[in-house]
Amino acid sequence: MPIEGGLPEHAVIAYWPGLDSYTLDDEQATWTATQWAEHLEEPLLENPFATSPRGDRRAIFHLDVRLHPEDRDLTAAEWAEAAHRLARAAGIETPGDKDGCHWIAVQAKPGGLDVIANLIRLDGSWQQQPADLARRLAHEARRIEQDLHLTAPAPHAVSRPVPPASAQLAEVLTQLADEHAGPLATVRGLVEHAAHRIAHQAGPAGPDTAHRLEWIAYRLHGIQQDLDATATHLATASRPRATPPAPPAARTSARRSP
Repeated sequence: MPIEGGLPEHAVIAYWPGLDSYTLDDEQATWTATQWAEHLEEPLLENPFATSPRGDRRAIFHLDVRLHPEDRDLTAAEWAEAAHRLARAAGIETPGDKDGCHWIAVQAKPGGLDVIANLIRLDGSWQQQPADLARRLAHEARRIEQDLHLTAPAPHAVSRPVPPASAQLAEVLTQLADEHAGPLATVRGLVEHAAHRIAHQAGPAGPDTAHRLEWIAYRLHGIQQDLDATATHLATASRPRATPPAPPAARTSARRSP
């Protein structure tokens, strides 16, 4: 069934297999975007006690699919095939499962696809997705690219490692604590220069103000040292620990009696 209300005709190009028997024959052939949203939200309303393994009710799963800019236009049948294959890879559709999830695949504009599912099943349980979900989806996407003769992304765009958050924060703190080019070093240098100039000015307030500025510069230096120590701690904690080698197994020998 297509969508009314601003989206292209036949915007819903694939959906869960049970939808055909879920709707009545005399129902309208076209649903509005609001009706589709209500259909996807229904399991949440019908199963108020269903929760994920983490104890929350964030049941909506969304997968965003986009073609390479140089790819050809796919037919509606090809988009539908890709949607069902990705739904199976994501664990939201299992062939022969009559109590699966509500899901639809929407094409709001050419060259893209949005797979949206409610992870609460018809039987009220929570759909368990694969632990290696990202790997499965990436693997299936590569297979779809090969089968439909599409353009695969560059290797560096797929496998670029993402540093852990602690390593990224350590890098930021190291930049702040940098003695030569860090912002705190620049501020400290300006404060020290101001203290030096005020100390040589005439008047009773000069030495006292210079002393206060020197104390501020001293505290800034202490902050730099603390940031540097914290950065070192974070960088060390983010490194994978090497597994120590297992001790050699004890050997016993039996001596044959004469």
